[in-house]
Amino acid sequence: MPEEAIEVRGARVHNLKNISFSLPINQMTVVTGVSGSGKSSLAFDTVYAEGQRRYVESLSAYARQFLERMDKPDVDEVRGIAPAIAIRQKNSTRNPRSTVGTQTEVYDYLRLLYARVGTTYCRVCGREVFRDSPESVADEVLRTVAAGTRFYVLFPAGNGLAEIGASVEHTSRQVDGKADKGRDRGRGGREDREKPGKTSPRPPVSPSPRQITAHIMSLMQRGFTRLYAKGQTIELHSPDDYTLRDFESVYVMVDRLVAQPEVRQRLVDSLEICFQEGHGSAVVETAAAEPGRFKFSDRFQCKYDGTVYAQPEPRLFSFNNPYGACPTCQGFGNTIGLDLDLVTPNPGLALNEGAIEPWTRPQHEWAQDELRQFCKSEKIPMNVPFAQLSRAEQQAIVEGKKEWGGVRGFFDWLETKKYKLHVRVFLSKYRGYTLCPDCGGDRLRQEARDVKVGGRTLPEACSLAIKEAQLFFESLQLAAEQAAIADRILFEIRRRLRFLVDVGLDYLTLDRLASTLSGGEAQRIQLATNLGSSLVGALYVLDEPSIGLHPRDNERLIRLLHNLRDIGNTVLVVEHDAEMMRAADHILDIGPSAGELGGRVIYEGDFPGLIANDASLTARYLRGEIEIKEPKQRRLFQKRRLTLSGAAEHNLKSIDVELPLDMLVCITGVSGSGKSTLIHDCIYAGLKKQKGDWQGHVGAFQKLEGGQLVDNVILVDQSAIGRTPRSNPVTYIKIYDAIREVFASTREAQGRGLDPSHFSFNLPGGRCEVCQGDGTVTVEMQFLADVELVCEECKGTRFKQQILDIRYRGKNVHEVLSLTVREAITFFREVPKIINRLRVLDDVGL
Repeated sequence: MPEEAIEVRGARVHNLKNISFSLPINQMTVVTGVSGSGKSSLAFDTVYAEGQRRYVESLSAYARQFLERMDKPDVDEVRGIAPAIAIRQKNSTRNPRSTVGTQTEVYDYLRLLYARVGTTYCRVCGREVFRDSPESVADEVLRTVAAGTRFYVLFPAGNGLAEIGASVEHTSRQVDGKADKGRDRGRGGREDREKPGKTSPRPPVSPSPRQITAHIMSLMQRGFTRLYAKGQTIELHSPDDYTLRDFESVYVMVDRLVAQPEVRQRLVDSLEICFQEGHGSAVVETAAAEPGRFKFSDRFQCKYDGTVYAQPEPRLFSFNNPYGACPTCQGFGNTIGLDLDLVTPNPGLALNEGAIEPWTRPQHEWAQDELRQFCKSEKIPMNVPFAQLSRAEQQAIVEGKKEWGGVRGFFDWLETKKYKLHVRVFLSKYRGYTLCPDCGGDRLRQEARDVKVGGRTLPEACSLAIKEAQLFFESLQLAAEQAAIADRILFEIRRRLRFLVDVGLDYLTLDRLASTLSGGEAQRIQLATNLGSSLVGALYVLDEPSIGLHPRDNERLIRLLHNLRDIGNTVLVVEHDAEMMRAADHILDIGPSAGELGGRVIYEGDFPGLIANDASLTARYLRGEIEIKEPKQRRLFQKRRLTLSGAAEHNLKSIDVELPLDMLVCITGVSGSGKSTLIHDCIYAGLKKQKGDWQGHVGAFQKLEGGQLVDNVILVDQSAIGRTPRSNPVTYIKIYDAIREVFASTREAQGRGLDPSHFSFNLPGGRCEVCQGDGTVTVEMQFLADVELVCEECKGTRFKQQILDIRYRGKNVHEVLSLTVREAITFFREVPKIINRLRVLDDVGL
């Protein structure tokens, strides 16, 4: 036994037979065995559950309410356990905003990178947008103006006039406006009398003599005694020295200098005064026969066309923040609008055959008549399939032409009638998610999309495959000052991208929605995220991480798990893969069989010891004594087939596929090659759409033929099948009704007037009403974890005593539900309706 180990004594969770075992600390342990032998019960329901429960209990009552509550597993003792993290083969992400980038925290660092070293480019002229500072302006002036040239440092004299004018007018109203005040009180002031929407823009008003005098006095009080206008200097000794009627093209002179290196600091000081007193504006003009004028601003705006931009900051690049999200789609990248795929569900139909589905409804026959007249005038054939019409003809039908509004005009007209319920219902049938017309799916507002690093905007960088993004950021060249700022940020970005490549996810893009990932991809995303966090001293429990991985990627996964171990973590892996077993430091083989015949530790030790073990079924397969034999005869290729043309969803490259029907067809390829996209998004969703049973997204393809040869299509994946806590195997395979009928047909049940509903724990009558058929009662403990207690009334059986008194072949309904599938097949041997379905469960190893 290792000196430092997690020791488990007397584990009895599910089918575990009071077993004891050890898990070496800071080593990689693989739990293997036949399906149903108890591997997950050992790894997740015992070890992980206890590690997570103890960690959560160490936190405050406030923190515990936000974390998953784990029941204490049925085990005598667990010693030396660390805080546990479970990484399962399951994608539980339902957040439509979550992406690969946000889940791995790469996007957080990208936001910081673009905010700190990004360059904003004017969307009007394409030039760089920047903020002037006194130092940068001084350097530019001394670099641009010829040495020895005399120049003036100025700021616009009119800046600040509005505040002075408002103060003067306010004082004037206080002195002279008592009568006006009474008049306004009597009939409402100007603002009260004007109606919304009727206010016309006011023309610019020239300052009054009183305002000019007040402004000149303010400048003189602040120490500014020289003005500059049209090449002339105006000396101010009193406000009367200013004889102009306004301040247009008039500047306050702050300093007079000669261009030479020695005046730089004085120039910087003068420019600081200009920016402060001139509300962010400064002007430098040379004193020459043909003076040159340079304008500067400390505002973030284009110096050529004056367009003002938002200063880059991290929240500007967040589509989860209202400040940075596209205002049209609110950061989702798509909007709900007219879905043309729903309007023309079968483009193989001609226009006169009902290609425009909403116009086949009796109430909209008039629209079909107008279409017929339009096609006649435009010479568009009505008897040609819609898909075979030219792009221009399709565009004319959808968008309209001349006086005819087209399909879109028809729906725009209906939008004006949606105060009627039936119109809203009709419109909802043809709505779907379409790409945002403003951001084009980039999810960010325009100001964020104006910022670039290395020539790419943030959405462009996120649209790269992770392998390409890694190369882009590895080779990114920045100026010395920018490189110093971005050094640590780039280190974290490159490190996380490297982990994603190492787990075999280099084909994904950072903007890929997390909800579209497979269970295996989601597990490896979580694995890469945990590696990126550099957490040590934890216990990682993984559920068959090699499932779905091509052998090419298996070695990289093993190397990654070793890295997780080497930085100071304990790794526990439920796995069947032989390569993973060879790479393990410690192995637990659970068996010898499944269900009640499993739950025992057959072997504990290293891999060579497992190979030599005679009691292990796993070892016999590893030694080659038992193998899965290939069939000697295979079915001949069938004529009936599905044909998919031009599949181009995600990374599919417009491929054509033929799938023969009535055969077992296998789709294989390296991880990320597009297998799930082809089957789930294109074929399954496409067939469901043809049957009218699909409202979700369908993968991009040109044509799917042969759907009429299939009555139904069923997707069997690894997602959980139970939708309620009351669901169990007999309710799922629809034999519980037959079991209840068997009990209701007994003589004793008929004598008591019991029918099948009395033997259901979902309906009142026969179920225990104290726990309502749950078998347990939950006691709320407010800030403590809720406590589940076995129901004292029914003792966990779920039924009333009078129902439990009814027996069939010596067992009541609770005892029958406690049988294993194999025991139930023997017990119900005289009821074919039950055993036929139970045999299917037995055949698949359950």
